[in-house]
Amino acid sequence: MTHTHDIAAIDAVVNIWTPEALKIRPNRDAFFGGKMKVKDDTLRGITHEEMLRRMDAAGIEKSFLIAAKVGPILHKSSYHVPYEMVAEAVNKYPDRFYGLAGLDPTEGMAGVRQLEKGVREYGFIGAHFYPHWFELAPDHAKWYPFYAKCVELDVPVQLQVGQSMLYDPNHRLRSVGRPITLDAVACDFPELKLIGIHVGIPWTEEMIAMAWKHPNVYIGTDAHSPKYWPESFKHYINTFGQDKVIFGTDFPVLGFERTRQEIEDLGLRPEARRKILRDNVLRIYGLDGGEGA
Repeated sequence: MTHTHDIAAIDAVVNIWTPEALKIRPNRDAFFGGKMKVKDDTLRGITHEEMLRRMDAAGIEKSFLIAAKVGPILHKSSYHVPYEMVAEAVNKYPDRFYGLAGLDPTEGMAGVRQLEKGVREYGFIGAHFYPHWFELAPDHAKWYPFYAKCVELDVPVQLQVGQSMLYDPNHRLRSVGRPITLDAVACDFPELKLIGIHVGIPWTEEMIAMAWKHPNVYIGTDAHSPKYWPESFKHYINTFGQDKVIFGTDFPVLGFERTRQEIEDLGLRPEARRKILRDNVLRIYGLDGGEGA
């Protein structure tokens, strides 16, 4: 395996995966270890230090850690990663980790206030949510107060687009995250930076169309191995979409080193490669002096 680490990459979608964090998750071994093929040495949890070692080996300078809200908290298949847990990791390694605030639309204004606290007090740089875990499409009214708060706070929001999986066979969730549902949101909130993560598969063409139409819509590449990306998506990254796409793994769904190598193997133009791995995310999130997009 050859490594090209001339660009210090930034991974915009990473799950906190310490043994402590895994204690609050219902048993997911069948999903992560089965369908997602996460190896045993990762499945049981890893320390922040081990995560940083793996990031270093892959030439990844920084990761965005998600304080994920995975379903309504009263449901037995759901769990919420406490904002404080992610904030603690960011405070310990401020030059390596940034925090993202998970959203739960069933929490209403209490959740909106918690998002504000996450940004203002914990220094989180954006929001994140899973439409399918609530079976509420991105253009559902319950998400709108959160969008408005993100505009007010001037932070981007990541949301999973594309199909959902069977995370728990006893709690099957509909795939409500069609990329086309971002159309209404982008029309209603032209100032909101919307990042459709997980590539939009199997509706990648639809996701590209949304990012092409709307100046404020972007695409995250996480959760799907680069070598299996649709040809149209690779072409988009390399040409007319090179300013619109950001790198992510959704670790542990994808490992850092293998994913980075697969991006290198795509043979992207140097400028496009640098933009996807680093420049775009700095600009969109307004980091390191980057202007907000």
